[in-house]
Amino acid sequence: MKKRIWIIALIFGLVLSLTACGGGNKANNSKGAEGSAEAKGNFEPGREDGELDVCIASEPESIDPALNTTVDGATMIQHLSEGLIKWDDDGNGAAKLVPGQAQSWDKSEDGLTWTFHLRDGIKFNDGTPVTANDFVYSWNRLVKPETTAQYEYMLDMVDGYDEKVLKVEAPDEKTFVVHLKNLCPYFEEICAFPSTYPVKKDVVENNDQWTLSPETYISNGPYKMESWDHNQTIKMVKNPEYYDADSYTAEKINFHLKDDHNAIYASYRSGELDFIGAFAPTEEIPNLIASGELNVRPQIGTYFVCFNNKKAPFDNPDVRKAFSLAIDRNFIIEQVTQAGQVPAPAYVPNGIYDAKGTEGEEFRKVGGEYYSVKAEDYEKNCEEARKLLEKAGYKDGKGFPEVTYLYNTNDAHKAIGEALQNMWQQVLGVTVTLSNQEWNVFINERQQGNYEIARHGWVADFNDPMSFLDMWLTGGGNNDAKYENPEYDKLIKEAKATADQGKRMELMHKAEDILIKDDGVVAPIYFYTSTDMLKPNVKGLYYVPLGFYFFGKTSGF
Repeated sequence: MKKRIWIIALIFGLVLSLTACGGGNKANNSKGAEGSAEAKGNFEPGREDGELDVCIASEPESIDPALNTTVDGATMIQHLSEGLIKWDDDGNGAAKLVPGQAQSWDKSEDGLTWTFHLRDGIKFNDGTPVTANDFVYSWNRLVKPETTAQYEYMLDMVDGYDEKVLKVEAPDEKTFVVHLKNLCPYFEEICAFPSTYPVKKDVVENNDQWTLSPETYISNGPYKMESWDHNQTIKMVKNPEYYDADSYTAEKINFHLKDDHNAIYASYRSGELDFIGAFAPTEEIPNLIASGELNVRPQIGTYFVCFNNKKAPFDNPDVRKAFSLAIDRNFIIEQVTQAGQVPAPAYVPNGIYDAKGTEGEEFRKVGGEYYSVKAEDYEKNCEEARKLLEKAGYKDGKGFPEVTYLYNTNDAHKAIGEALQNMWQQVLGVTVTLSNQEWNVFINERQQGNYEIARHGWVADFNDPMSFLDMWLTGGGNNDAKYENPEYDKLIKEAKATADQGKRMELMHKAEDILIKDDGVVAPIYFYTSTDMLKPNVKGLYYVPLGFYFFGKTSGF
């Protein structure tokens, strides 16, 4: 066995506006906040009261590591819990992968057996030790059908996944062994992903509401929950049991849970909040960017329209492709979002590696475009859209039923929905009504398939095209489109089974061809950026283009 102590930097060759990127609030590096508000320091400071006050989203869907599916929930979990590997500050406002609960690990010559050596003295916040058996339990809990974890497929490379009994073991309390059934080039990132974090068996199995209060939320990260005033605030304090507590400078972090953009922005302006996510008023975004007060960071993700492939009229691929071609993507990013997004000519976004990794072209460059996003080609796209709708039996929109576009309550999503509504009316002659729901309700309704068209977004869980493509497998937990195609499934499964990077990428390019070119399962609109505002007195924030913000090493508040 070859022994390696891993310090792995994640290098994202992303340049804002040239190439930039789920999706959580929910509308979703650059050198963090350096070069903008953090560096300039010419905007109003926040309150210096010893507490960092942030708002990234409303009430999280879940902060159970196995059940969370959102970027905002994952951000909160990563402050409360920790996996075998973790994201740490690279010193420039971005992040790198470093040892977490595991101080080192070995990988067998064939790459299929991974042996993790846990640190001495790691504990949950109740003072009990974290052991290898906690990882055995937690990984198996993730894949058990009764857990109903949508991210259970995150461990499909582990031997025993098909039987839902993973081939993972704990020879002793400090050694965790994982047997893979096939090579996985992004396995280190899997080990840093919140779904794989450890939970305490006795806590989880004795209380199905264990995540909802600080008395029962037992975790192993740098912070512990102090209080949860639901729909108001989750307050976190440093966890004295954490092995590296001294390196965390923020003694207390308050996650404010709000969805009223105007109120959030006003709270930031008043100094009540030190940091806000994508909540700046749309009409102010250009000026805020120009002044440097609004940070725009690359994010590896895609904002898209999701069609329910099981419900008429969207069970017809010609209808889906017609709706996609009728979208004026340039209008949306230039007139509606205005935050450096890039019009999406495909589903897998910019910033994802292809076969040669950082040494070669990106997956998107190799795969090309499925339709033109040039402004001058929009009318041609519209003509093709009308032909496809006629082919489906709805010439000039006649006979097409009134359908509803579903989105979660958010001014940006509403504005995009209104733009889409108008485009589909003008180009196709169809009537689309808009309906909005509170975040948690919306997520559940979309997952259950209780919609016709819905807004969607997906941010990479790891830097590989598979993070975007395996979600559409038949019966997949995140397959909100309810898409089924045996040929697509075959290609994805073959890609997962081969160690040949060239072959993997070839298979995934073919899969994306089926997904977008042939079946039009979703309508990509733009590749994400992430926007935020940070008070100039706050230093030490770092960020990962997977959408995660880390606040634990901040100071100045």
